[in-house]
Amino acid sequence: MDAAPPRDTEGRASMDRLEEAYVRNAPSALRLAYFLTGERELAQDLVQEAFVRVAGRFRHVRNIDDLDPYLRRTMVNLFSSNLRRKKVERAWLERQGSAPRDHTVSDDPAERDAMWRALQALPERQRAAVVLRFYEDLSERETAAVLGISARAVNSLVVRAMQALRADISRGDDV
Repeated sequence: MDAAPPRDTEGRASMDRLEEAYVRNAPSALRLAYFLTGERELAQDLVQEAFVRVAGRFRHVRNIDDLDPYLRRTMVNLFSSNLRRKKVERAWLERQGSAPRDHTVSDDPAERDAMWRALQALPERQRAAVVLRFYEDLSERETAAVLGISARAVNSLVVRAMQALRADISRGDDV
């Protein structure tokens, strides 16, 4: 009677196959990734992400030689997805760049520190409302959804927080 091999032996065999596949395919995958991205660091990230994705499906690959085409396709798909995401990001940044800015970021570390201290002094809900509205640039409705309150409540929190921030900052200017 043949006994089935222990479960961790199967797992170890699978890991050995995966390691072997990595050693065999990594150099060519890195070359492909470099040609796709044009940057070594991005190429390494692309290869790593592709291997992570492929490793999750590795047990479905019957022959280790079948891994190369699957890995190549995964890398190209990841690269294409990255290009689409960057295109959307650039379009968003262009729209933001053409929009007038209501605020300026101070280059003075003392001013930034004073603002940070004033922000930290706010009650948690007011601070969350201000951060979501102005730092994360969410609408009142989106902020309300995140906080689980009404848009009117968000508006009230922001108004009170801004009054407190103005008062705190103006006290700091008088010192």
